[in-house]
Amino acid sequence: MSSSKNANDKSTLWKWLPWLLLLVVTAGFVWLFMSMKTPPQATWEPPRTPVEQQLPEPVVDTPEPVSSYHDAVALASQSVVNIYTTQKMAEHPYMNDPVLRRFFEFHGGPSQGNENTNLGSGVIVSEDGYIVTNAHVIEKADEITVSFNDGRKSRASIVGTDPDSDLAVIKVDMNGLKPLGFRENPIRVGDVALAIGNPFGVGQTVTQGIISATGRTGLGVNKFEDFIQTDAAINPGNSGGALVDARGELVGINTVIFSRSGGSMGIGFAIPTAIVEQVMNALIEDGRVSRGWLGIEIQSQLRDPTQLETSTGVEVLNVVRQGPADKSGLQAGDIILAIDGVEMTDANTLIQYVARKSPNTELNTQILRDGKNGQVKVRLEERPTQEAVEPPTLFHDERLGGQEDNPHLDNPDAPMMSEEERYRLREELMKLFDEDGLPQ
Repeated sequence: MSSSKNANDKSTLWKWLPWLLLLVVTAGFVWLFMSMKTPPQATWEPPRTPVEQQLPEPVVDTPEPVSSYHDAVALASQSVVNIYTTQKMAEHPYMNDPVLRRFFEFHGGPSQGNENTNLGSGVIVSEDGYIVTNAHVIEKADEITVSFNDGRKSRASIVGTDPDSDLAVIKVDMNGLKPLGFRENPIRVGDVALAIGNPFGVGQTVTQGIISATGRTGLGVNKFEDFIQTDAAINPGNSGGALVDARGELVGINTVIFSRSGGSMGIGFAIPTAIVEQVMNALIEDGRVSRGWLGIEIQSQLRDPTQLETSTGVEVLNVVRQGPADKSGLQAGDIILAIDGVEMTDANTLIQYVARKSPNTELNTQILRDGKNGQVKVRLEERPTQEAVEPPTLFHDERLGGQEDNPHLDNPDAPMMSEEERYRLREELMKLFDEDGLPQ
């Protein structure tokens, strides 16, 4: 009887065992499903910029943050020199009159043999004595003295000047000098800039800032402009000095400042090394700079800043007869859109592009004529010599050393005193001499 009961119990257990196993497995699946749907407890993390908005890793001049520019300055300052020029002044025309001569000598007026001394800076570019500076630093100089960083001095001779770019090369009879290396990589806006020069004649000075802009044109300072703008302090006497990067490599030659007071206002301009190298090599090899010339008068397309549509291209206003453009078929009224695939956005872009090409270079010019596109090939000729353009008054001329502009100082054609005024002054002076008995 008991064995029969045990048999029944086993039979019942085997009967319900599959259902029990199914129930356990089902419960396991339900628990797993519910646990996956329940979000895990959030952990706080700082906000992060989305990957698509992250800036690329900056390419720095040095692998570690810079705490001092001493090494760069120590390297570059060996190659920056102070330049002193002396110009003999011609005798004042009124000194021929004995009465006026007597008056001027008593009151300290102009006398024979006066000399005018200017100052500037320069950069050594070769071991055998070649130095680059601004053309206006050595303009009309009768004697040039170069003072080196180690205290040595030497007379210098002029190798060549290029007033169109305001660059010049002088040479001293010395060897073993330390030339300043040119930066190979293009300068970028935001890069550190160090200006080294001799401001106001106080001695070699270093100022620090950044590159504020590149490719500045249309300032009216030089005929060919492609300036680097910087907020590193540049003052009278810095002209011709070096603008270097954080590693002490040359990026430009300081040349002009925007100022209403004569001092630095945080807007200075330097000639980039691309132009410096071109002009420097030409002056050393040939004593002059030869540039390409199209033989046209141009103006940028009129642009209205309120209009959404943008216009590009340069309009040809006039074509010089028998000039390169005339020989190639360019006509007044044509719109030059591109040259050799480079878009001509304005007149300054075209001028700079052509000026950097040598004569006999053939340019593939894309034009717009009567609403139709066309191609014209122009073979450049050598640019003829032209008179210098006077800089605008809003730019401070460092040759004046911070003084107010005086048109009679820089303009030899300014009208002198009339003969009637001179006679009247002479009579008044003779009367004073007779009455007061001025010292002999």
